[in-house]
Amino acid sequence: MSQKNMRNIGIMAHIDAGKTTTTERILYYTGENHRIGEVDNGNATMDWMEQEQNRGITIVSAATTCYWKEKQINIIDTPGHVDFTAEVERSLRVLDGAIAVFCAVGGVEPQSETVWHQADKYKVPRIAYINKMDRTGADFFEVIKELEEKLKANTVPLALPIGSETSYEGNIDLLQMKEIRWNQDDSGESYTLSQIVPERLELAEEWREKMIDSLSAYSDEITELFLEGKEVPLDLLEKVIRQETINRNIIPVLTGSSLKNKGVQPLLDGVVNYLPAPDDLPPIKCHHSKKDTDIELARDEEGPLAGLIFKIQQDKEAGPLCFVRVYSGVLKSGTAIMNISKKKRERVNRLLRMHSNTHEQISSVHAGDIAVIIGLKSAQTGDTIGSEGFPILLENMEFPAPVISVAIEPKTISDQEKLKAALDSLKMEDPTFTAKENDETGQLIISGMGELHLDVLVTRVLNEYKVAANIGKPQVTYRESITETVTHTESFSKVLGGKEHTAEITIKLEPVKRGTGNRFTSELKKNELPEEFQKAVEAGIISSMTSGTLMGYETIDIGVTLVAAKYNEMTASELGFQTVAALGFDNACRKASPVLLEPIMDVDVMCPVDYVGEVISSLTQRGGLVTSIESRPAFEMVISQAPLVKMFGYTTSLRSQTQGRGTFAMEFSHFAKKES
Repeated sequence: MSQKNMRNIGIMAHIDAGKTTTTERILYYTGENHRIGEVDNGNATMDWMEQEQNRGITIVSAATTCYWKEKQINIIDTPGHVDFTAEVERSLRVLDGAIAVFCAVGGVEPQSETVWHQADKYKVPRIAYINKMDRTGADFFEVIKELEEKLKANTVPLALPIGSETSYEGNIDLLQMKEIRWNQDDSGESYTLSQIVPERLELAEEWREKMIDSLSAYSDEITELFLEGKEVPLDLLEKVIRQETINRNIIPVLTGSSLKNKGVQPLLDGVVNYLPAPDDLPPIKCHHSKKDTDIELARDEEGPLAGLIFKIQQDKEAGPLCFVRVYSGVLKSGTAIMNISKKKRERVNRLLRMHSNTHEQISSVHAGDIAVIIGLKSAQTGDTIGSEGFPILLENMEFPAPVISVAIEPKTISDQEKLKAALDSLKMEDPTFTAKENDETGQLIISGMGELHLDVLVTRVLNEYKVAANIGKPQVTYRESITETVTHTESFSKVLGGKEHTAEITIKLEPVKRGTGNRFTSELKKNELPEEFQKAVEAGIISSMTSGTLMGYETIDIGVTLVAAKYNEMTASELGFQTVAALGFDNACRKASPVLLEPIMDVDVMCPVDYVGEVISSLTQRGGLVTSIESRPAFEMVISQAPLVKMFGYTTSLRSQTQGRGTFAMEFSHFAKKES
């Protein structure tokens, strides 16, 4: 299918705005599903992971393909929960357009703001769909106001609801100036158009005039017809709406109630009429790794192969399923390709087109399309695939650093290998999940984006991968250093295995600038102490630096200088000098006023201006230091530093302080003296 007839869209929203229900209806009306799945019943097609059905939320962005009016629509379903930022980010990276779903009762909810800003970052054109018009408290016009005030969106409503709450009947189509009502006998598959009744005509004409007035700012042709009082033809209106939606100047707004099967077909029309085809968008910026220059790549199937792996999902039978978006060229099944990011040749065993959790085998994927590759072994999320002759890297996806960690340990030896395999598998799927062994405690520490994120991952380890493990509480790892300069002499004499070993050294310890690391230097010449013994001293000091004298944490930012040494040719040995160095370093540290250092984090909090005072106060109470406040169009950014140990539980506290509208990013900055 040509790129002109293709749409790659995502459906993004706050949790509970009805995103998955809307997707289910789209799949039903496009003939993908023979029956309608419901989230409430736990049988929604897009929520195929067991936990998604249990929790009633979307965790993984499943990809599915459907067809409407001879156009192919690839839909990526995205999570609405703040803890699953990575899923949203990686989806937006490969979309050409999006439907933003808003609840007619809740309006612009906190997570909708976060996702909206993410869509701005990736320059994704979008249309808005105000859902749940049948709910008590539904207010279409209030949501329009919130879209303009909170998101600074230039809205252009294309439909108005007829009634609301239990009296919601259908819509007024402002383009055709007709009333639409859906037939409930066939689940809304058929609908009737009728003339607008006199009591609603004035309101409809007022909003049609507003629509034309908004569009006239982008079209002289519409302006002339409008000023002359002539009728503006439908095809001209649709052409300008499409053009300015793609340019991200306007947000067309549609409405309905997906649960009651009303408003979904006009939404599908909106997708094919107003959202961009892959070749409507500008060339992709990428980096030519051989020439080391940035270039622009045309979205052309005649061009060289370039695709981005935007998601990996593990399948028990097939192995890793690599979801790929092809931007240029053609990817064929059974051929060898180059993983440009990893500099490895890989073979494409099979290509699949996904229909949520079912699939069909295909022979090739052309520019603009999305599919799944089976057979790639070393691929990770964010890798670029292409050809060896034209090694280009598509810009890499950036993911925020994990902010919460817990210890996990297998209950038995046999679970140890299973746990390692499970964690490796989850790390391939989710770039915001990390697992590493803590050198100090030997514990395995897993980190994620928030309590819910870690809870879901831990549940998957226990249930899906069937690993028996104990889960600990969040912990912080400290460091140790010194605050004074000391010179210390240490001697060693011992008979080991019938042989005497003696050594004596004098070392100087001094604190160095924070963040520069440890260093060792020797002032001795080879005739003062042979080179192999100097190396033994260095090895003894470096091994001793891994555990400090206060609480056994690693020592950092200490400069050690070997200033003098005595050795007896008969009894000197490498073992003696290594041992004397380790003992000398420990004893010198004790004299040099050792201190405990704690990790300090850079904490950037985004929140609406009304909550800035509370956010600053809360950060200060947690030992934080606010360095600056930056104003953005829709929110304020509070930039601060705070000790990690006091930031546990901050996600929950920030949500309650800002009524869920605040989000924050946290990453390691430096170590500083722990305040008692």
